Amino acid sequence: MHTLVFLSTRQVLQCQPAACQALPLLPRELFPLLFKVAFMDKKTVVLRELVHTWPFPLLSFQQLLQECAHCSRALLQERPSTESMQAVILGLTARLHTPETEAGTQPLCRKHALRVLDMTGLLDDGVEQDPGTMSMWDCTAAVARTCIAQQQGGTAEPGLAPVPVEVRVDLRVNRASYAFLREALRSSVGSPLRLCCRDLRAEDLPMRNTVALLQLLDAGCLRRVDLRFNNLGLRGLSVIIPHVARFQHLASLRLHYVHGDSRQPSVDGEDNFRYFLAQMGRFTCLRELSMGSSLLSGRLDQLLSTLQSPLESLELAFCALLPEDLRFLAQSPHAVRLKKLDLSGNDLSGSQLEPFQVLLQAAAATLLHLELTECQLADTQLLATLPVLTRCTSLRYLGLYGNPLSLAGLKELLRDSVVQAELRTVVHPFPVDCYEGLPWPPPASVLLEASINEEKFARVEAELHQLLLASGRAHVLWTTDIYGRLAADYFSL
Repeated sequence: MHTLVFLSTRQVLQCQPAACQALPLLPRELFPLLFKVAFMDKKTVVLRELVHTWPFPLLSFQQLLQECAHCSRALLQERPSTESMQAVILGLTARLHTPETEAGTQPLCRKHALRVLDMTGLLDDGVEQDPGTMSMWDCTAAVARTCIAQQQGGTAEPGLAPVPVEVRVDLRVNRASYAFLREALRSSVGSPLRLCCRDLRAEDLPMRNTVALLQLLDAGCLRRVDLRFNNLGLRGLSVIIPHVARFQHLASLRLHYVHGDSRQPSVDGEDNFRYFLAQMGRFTCLRELSMGSSLLSGRLDQLLSTLQSPLESLELAFCALLPEDLRFLAQSPHAVRLKKLDLSGNDLSGSQLEPFQVLLQAAAATLLHLELTECQLADTQLLATLPVLTRCTSLRYLGLYGNPLSLAGLKELLRDSVVQAELRTVVHPFPVDCYEGLPWPPPASVLLEASINEEKFARVEAELHQLLLASGRAHVLWTTDIYGRLAADYFSL
């Protein structure tokens, strides 16, 4: 539903030239809604002029594009329109080339000039996009081009200094875009357009390039460092980690696919690991740590003991955890603070099950998000875990994809989870009943690749849906879609 104010605003923007002429006459309080409507409806001429004449110190996408009293549509949950994003950037460029006394709906004193354009928080789902929308890669490139052009092209007329604007963005970089982004970061130093990175995601980037990029980032802005597919090893990580540790406000560190050397111990390997641990101890604000696909067997206690404060999100997918690792975690200060826990790819079917249950009990009061994909949990293990799992009364998301569960096991979970009033999403496996000729116990690879009987699965879905309806939980999503990006980011919890 839209309010009358929203509908009136949309009508005003139908004729863009007239709307632009009217902007100086409109009250400043209308500008936030004007921005949202123009962004939503791709009124690019108006959108550019809104940014050019923005009368407040802050223009924040997270504030302006969220659900509001006038419109329930949350644009941050959608891929941004390329046209709208380009209009915002063009408006920023125009602003930088406008003398301060001419910017805004009326001549502005310095306290009212736009100081910060916050473009963080845009949806980045990692899937193929509509050609009319802009991915995080595209957004990074567009902002970088603006920084370089600003430095090369100059600003306002001689003697009329532009008002400096800080542009806050989430940046993604790979081998192909590294040189371009590095030039943009260098160009923003001392420029009226200052580029500030909140979240950095670097994929398949050589060690030296990663270090060079980290050295150019503002230590006061960076919230997250996410390094993926870099195959660093402990040696490479020991080179990079001191450059990361200088970001004292860093809240999230994600080191995906860091291939450690712990299965081939050596003096150098042990020295590198100890150095890595020492650097991890420098973080004072770290709340999320992801070490997916790192070999941490028997070493989790060393890693977590170095941290200065408890974590709220811990991702240890495919880390070959041992029972003693889970026991340590269950007894550590981290367990009672965890909001998000990912143990995917760790076999929890044998001697790890009991310490996992102890860990779940310790985290029950705070846990919101639990990911257990490919953990070899069959009906027996699930049923044994249900009493402690259902004590996680604040749980919103449960991921069980890739586990050898039957329809009977899923139905038991559905019935018992009725006490979990906050539960909104369960990503479950295709029941083993829907496969033909499965080996037992079935390897995760077989469950992920083997064909299922579509007719049987259709009946399973219908039965689960009926059980949800009968228990008054039609709002709870039970799905096998692991690509739907249903898992929540830590900062959105």
